[in-house]
Amino acid sequence: MSGKITRTNPATVPAPVGKYTHITKIPRGAELFVASGQIGVTPQGEIPAALNEQVVHTFANIKAILESENLTSEHIIKVNIWATEKLDWDFFYAEWDKLFGNDYPAMTVGYISALGLPEIKIEIEIWAARV
Repeated sequence: MSGKITRTNPATVPAPVGKYTHITKIPRGAELFVASGQIGVTPQGEIPAALNEQVVHTFANIKAILESENLTSEHIIKVNIWATEKLDWDFFYAEWDKLFGNDYPAMTVGYISALGLPEIKIEIEIWAARV
C-alpha cells in the first residue's frame, strides 16, 4: 500500500458531476482527524444573514481548524456539506478552489430544512488524515 493519500475516479463509474473525487484512499496507520461541522460565524461571533458570506467564513474557519493541527487541504479526505438554501455553485466553487486547487476530496452535499440555529444556512464537516 502506498504511504500517501490517493484520490481516484474509477473508469467504471461516471465522472464526478462536481469538484470532488469518487474514492479517497487512506493508508494503514494514518492519523485521522474528524472536525465538527464548521459554520459561517465571524471572528466576532456573528453569523451573517447572506449565504455567500457564510460560505466565506465557513471556509476561513475550516482553514483555521486545519492550521491548528498543522494540516493543509491535501490532508482532507472527506467533506460533508449541508445547506438550507440552494448554493450559488459558481461562488461556492470559487471559495472551494481557493482551498483545494485541483486536488479534490470525496464530497457529499445535502439540502436540509434546518441546521442547529435558525440563522445558520451552511455547515461543512471535514475529515482529514496525516500519513
